[in-house]
Amino acid sequence: MSGHNKWSSIKHKKAAADAKRGKAFSKISKEITIAAKDGGGDPNMNPRLRTAILAAKAVNMPQDNVTRAIKKGTGELPGVSYEEIIYEGYAGPVGLIIEVLTDNKNRAAAEVRTTLDKRGGSLASNGAVAWQFNKKGVIRVPLSKATEDDLFLLVSDAGAEDMTSDEENYEIICGISEFEAVKKALEDAKIDYIEANLEQIPASTVDVLDVKTAKMVLGLIDALDELDDVQNVYANYKMDDSIMEQASEE
Repeated sequence: MSGHNKWSSIKHKKAAADAKRGKAFSKISKEITIAAKDGGGDPNMNPRLRTAILAAKAVNMPQDNVTRAIKKGTGELPGVSYEEIIYEGYAGPVGLIIEVLTDNKNRAAAEVRTTLDKRGGSLASNGAVAWQFNKKGVIRVPLSKATEDDLFLLVSDAGAEDMTSDEENYEIICGISEFEAVKKALEDAKIDYIEANLEQIPASTVDVLDVKTAKMVLGLIDALDELDDVQNVYANYKMDDSIMEQASEE
């Protein structure tokens, strides 16, 4: 299993755990609000909003929270103004893309920089890391929802570029322009997916071969992900499952 797939699985499980203490709700509410602000409050006409609502359902976010976040975005309810920012950085040799959604740019910048410094990372200049990633559509389907052969044929016909799997889900990767078509093919076939996002996929990876470095990389990613203003963290590492598990246990 690739590092990307393994980390995707870990993030999904972590999101479910975070929901218990409200952190996932806060991040998803922000995404819903800015999606509604940019594209309107009708999910049928706003793919980004539709995807954010799907994420809300995946962590059992109450419908009242979803409705309130939409209304804040459309201006029907008072709310704060969020700004989207992308920071680039390093965890040792590993490149990081840090997506931020904040109502206070100075606070967000200070928190990201401090976390990188304290955890052995560093902030990079714009463009220094971004070229190592490609933005792709990523859709995750539980293994129980379809056979591998049938699902691969379906999504390939709809324009998907690749499909892999872990112990729980299939992961379908497609270009941004094919994202909606692949989702529609799944919906028309009545195959439920649990996540559908635009994510930063590494174009190349950096091997992490020792537990000490793995622990630093994973610890830094976790610390960044814990920041209230950080929506997503992407990294271009590759490590064996055994090293990842050892680093997580220590």
